[in-house]
Amino acid sequence: MSLPQPPEPIAAARLLFSLDPAVSHLNHGSFGAVPIAVQRAQQRLRDEMEANPLRFFTQGLVDRIAHTRRHLAAFLGADPDGTALVPNVTTGVAVVLQSLGLRPDDEVLTTDHGYGAVGLAIARECRRTGAVSRTLPVPLAASGEEIVQIVRAGLRPGRTRLLVVDQLTSATARLFPVAAIVGVAREHGIPVLVDAAHAPGMLPAPVGDVGADFWVGNLHKWAYAPRGTAVLAVAPPWRERIEPLVVSWEQESGFPRRVEWSATQDYTGWLAAPVGLFTLRSLGVDRVRGHNAALAAYGQRLLGDALGVAPVDLPDPGGPGIAMRIVPLPAGLGTTLDAGRALRQRIAERLATEVAVMAWNGRGWLRLCAQVYNTPDEYERLAVRLPPLLAQR
Repeated sequence: MSLPQPPEPIAAARLLFSLDPAVSHLNHGSFGAVPIAVQRAQQRLRDEMEANPLRFFTQGLVDRIAHTRRHLAAFLGADPDGTALVPNVTTGVAVVLQSLGLRPDDEVLTTDHGYGAVGLAIARECRRTGAVSRTLPVPLAASGEEIVQIVRAGLRPGRTRLLVVDQLTSATARLFPVAAIVGVAREHGIPVLVDAAHAPGMLPAPVGDVGADFWVGNLHKWAYAPRGTAVLAVAPPWRERIEPLVVSWEQESGFPRRVEWSATQDYTGWLAAPVGLFTLRSLGVDRVRGHNAALAAYGQRLLGDALGVAPVDLPDPGGPGIAMRIVPLPAGLGTTLDAGRALRQRIAERLATEVAVMAWNGRGWLRLCAQVYNTPDEYERLAVRLPPLLAQR
């Protein structure tokens, strides 16, 4: 099977970022990369804040945050009145969990594709309340319909109080059919929390018609926002039950302001986030998505061939437009969280290349991302240089 053709590079796109040119940055999905224009917009806001902190925090800031929220919600296809800005997905998950009022023997249901920190948050809330968590195994090669059936069979009406499912998984780069899953859960009155950490900027209008009770996604990954920018979208029946992790002066204003306002935190990243969307739109949203997905697929095939993985054994993301792909590592490599971190560090130090190494289901996986600042030769160099490094155990 011949290699797919890499996409044409987007001219001068790398100049939009301040990334170290001596390093191949193939792991955009972990922390993103903030365009220079967005960095400068945030710095101007910080200058304004430091010029007169009292005026910045007390004259119009709440309204400026609300204006930003409306802008971001429109991009995501969310209801602005039901959307709160939060620092990241893990914060949004914690807000939802502690607002549910879990009781002893209530069940929180997840899949084995879930993000590790979310799993830790669920475990803590279960310890605090006496609830229990249960994980559904979902095969990597399961079709969308099969995933829905696995979830359907795993629900326990009357006991399952919350279903947590990823829209696009971090460890396995797999698109889940969340709208269909939400529909199945709704048949039994079970609320659904969608972890959409990678959806904003990669998927079109990712809140849209999903219909989840709770949806939380990061904009600092694929939507070019400053780090610490995420949104929590909440369905109408739940909004008045949502409580912030920290009570501050907007508590009596209700959702979403009571969640957004936490006194003297730095709000400049949120206020600069629309500049990230402007950058994305200037490049062309569909053009960026198409470029990134094609380049990630190209990189996956190159690394798969280099590591002796047949094309049919390379995991498919399960949908179009996905800018992350995974490649199985040789047996015994990166099979634990610590081993994966150590291998990632070796690759960074020896090959001047940033990747992600994910431990999932007893095996190590190399996760490759693609962004407009990447070019085919970065994946080609890694394909040549990685196998000898992995042989040095």
